[in-house]
Amino acid sequence: QVQLVESGGGLVQPGGSLRLSCAASGLRLDYNAIGWFRQAPGKEREGVSCISSRDGSTYYADSVKGRFTISRDNAKNTVYLQMNSLKPEDTAVYYCATAQPAYCSGGYYYPDGYGMDYWGKGTLVTVSS
Repeated sequence: QVQLVESGGGLVQPGGSLRLSCAASGLRLDYNAIGWFRQAPGKEREGVSCISSRDGSTYYADSVKGRFTISRDNAKNTVYLQMNSLKPEDTAVYYCATAQPAYCSGGYYYPDGYGMDYWGKGTLVTVSS
């Protein structure tokens, strides 16, 4: 059974940092692309970042480029999202997701998320003073 568990969310002031974690069981994250998505109240889900399985290529939404960094620890079977210079508009529930297979390019899996079969329950990030 595949499970993804996000952690690391919380309340942070504008300009602050958080590191989100996505721990997986039931599949190897280095065999599948992993995407981070977010959904703010009243808004559609947005693809934030993705890391590919083949060569570790990374992808970012324009809104987070230069501020967020996605990485993967194969030994821990965990993917991270380092978020720096946080803004109030980054406030959302953040989810990690994957599928077997999954790809970062093409849109279907990322950034649209339609092809992702496995989703975590999410972790709330609130950026506010």
